Amino acid sequence: MADVAIVSCPGYEPAACRQALLDALAPVDGLGFVRPGMRVGVKANLVSFMKPEAGATTHPVLLSELTKLLLERGAGSVVIGDSPGGLYTAAYVKNVYRATGMHEVEKAGAELNMDFSQKEAECPEGKVAKRFTYTGWLDGCDALIDFCKLKSHGMMSMSAAAKNMFGAIPGTLKPEYHYKYPNAADFARMIVDLDEYFKPALSIVDGIVGMDGNGPTMGDAKPMGILGASQSPHALDLVCAHLIGLEREDVPTLEAARERGLIPASWRELEIAGDVEALRVPDFNNIRTKSDVVFFGEMLLGEGNSPFKRAFAKLMQKALSSRPAPAAGECVGCGKCAEICPAKAIAMRRGLPHIDRSRCIRCFCCQEFCPKGAMKVARPAIARMLNR
Repeated sequence: MADVAIVSCPGYEPAACRQALLDALAPVDGLGFVRPGMRVGVKANLVSFMKPEAGATTHPVLLSELTKLLLERGAGSVVIGDSPGGLYTAAYVKNVYRATGMHEVEKAGAELNMDFSQKEAECPEGKVAKRFTYTGWLDGCDALIDFCKLKSHGMMSMSAAAKNMFGAIPGTLKPEYHYKYPNAADFARMIVDLDEYFKPALSIVDGIVGMDGNGPTMGDAKPMGILGASQSPHALDLVCAHLIGLEREDVPTLEAARERGLIPASWRELEIAGDVEALRVPDFNNIRTKSDVVFFGEMLLGEGNSPFKRAFAKLMQKALSSRPAPAAGECVGCGKCAEICPAKAIAMRRGLPHIDRSRCIRCFCCQEFCPKGAMKVARPAIARMLNR
């Protein structure tokens, strides 16, 4: 059995999606967990009010075809849900379902989650998230499928299978978790805690059309023609990172997974079904947040982990790290960024956001949820120069 399967899929035509799912699931025994009558939950990426063609949300055709396969396999019911950014209420989430085209899945036999309860989890084995609040609908599922979207991400560099489980946190609480875990490494450890707590039986990535640039919501739709599957969200992400030109070290969730021994050091150590090199996306517009700091430290000081080098790396992290910045010509002065900022680092002045850099925790919530895409991930000039 393969660790990860990666296949080509040219578009969202139903027959092509069904065949791609079959081709991706077979090598990883993707539906081997299904038992007659069980209730299968599918945790999609429904981040916001985005149309399917925007490349930000899991496509309804893929979810529909997966639903059919699950029911044919003997599942008693299939429920699809997520907690988008914003209110976790029936009225709000129903509008997200409508915008993302999710009512198509009902025609295939799936339900859309209508349980908006919240539960408390005790997670003593967690590295950082020992206790957290989560969406109650997940408790009603006998097994869970993590069906993510492949996108760039301001804080984590990449949003795919591991990051998708952050949607288990109710929307209005997400900024609190950003504030609680402002360090990218600890935020990534929290994400992996969620993955390990919910333990999806299967992870699938929709990279047929993903998103690059100013992701994960206001970037550019990126046709890639990729569909992947694995029983491990972290193994799947390790391959996805390579497909879009990132190293393991560039993605904090992969570093957190490696820290626990959940993935090998390199994607090359995985058993992969499919031609990875043929499916690579050489022109994917990534957001890099870490590799410049590592490279600069090694270039000046050499490899190693001395106290001086650690102090230097900390200083360089501040100097080289990407940060959110408003594009004045695109900002409409709605104030959404100031409203959502967990650190209260943004104030509106003369109709434009001003960021207090001493308070900014670089969570990129403002960038992710700016309704006009006017908040960008800005990289310092020296970081851009070093990356060249």
